[in-house]
Amino acid sequence: MTLICGIDEAGRGPLCGPVYASAVILDSDLVINNLTDSKKLSEKNRNILYDEIKLKAIDYSYATASVEEIDKINILQASLLAMKRAFDLLSTKPDFIYIDGLYCPDIKILPMEAVVRGDSLIKAISAASVIAKVERDKHMIQLDQEYPQYNLKKHKGYPTKEHLQLVKQYGINKIYRSSFKPIKELINKKDT
Repeated sequence: MTLICGIDEAGRGPLCGPVYASAVILDSDLVINNLTDSKKLSEKNRNILYDEIKLKAIDYSYATASVEEIDKINILQASLLAMKRAFDLLSTKPDFIYIDGLYCPDIKILPMEAVVRGDSLIKAISAASVIAKVERDKHMIQLDQEYPQYNLKKHKGYPTKEHLQLVKQYGINKIYRSSFKPIKELINKKDT
């Protein structure tokens, strides 16, 4: 059996929190129904699939790149770094890697291919997108307990109208990505 690893990230667009990535090797003999890009799933269905993936996958892992890393090396490079870290945490070595998107992380030991919209086309990437998204959402719910004024449990850090309003009202702290335009603009306004 050829072992295919799918890798995807979650959290490139939000204004705060780390970016998450997951690597998943699925067992081709075990079917997981309704597996698709995590963004196309309701939160309830994502959580159901998350449990099923963890149960049925040959191996899976997830990793992050921090807010500090995002601000230092940019969100694309931080996403690729999180992907490499997730791959490095697998205990099973696959034969081939599919990555969602245009770019591949720095994994030199195996053949790989970047696939645009791979999270909708390749089941192992879909599974990785679900794991990464659910893990990141759990982290944002934890951050919401520390910083309830931002209502992170609702928008998960994405730049919704409400979130931008709350950031203007309560200010910026260490969980925010200062390299992201709306945050950078607020910092510059404060400094003038």
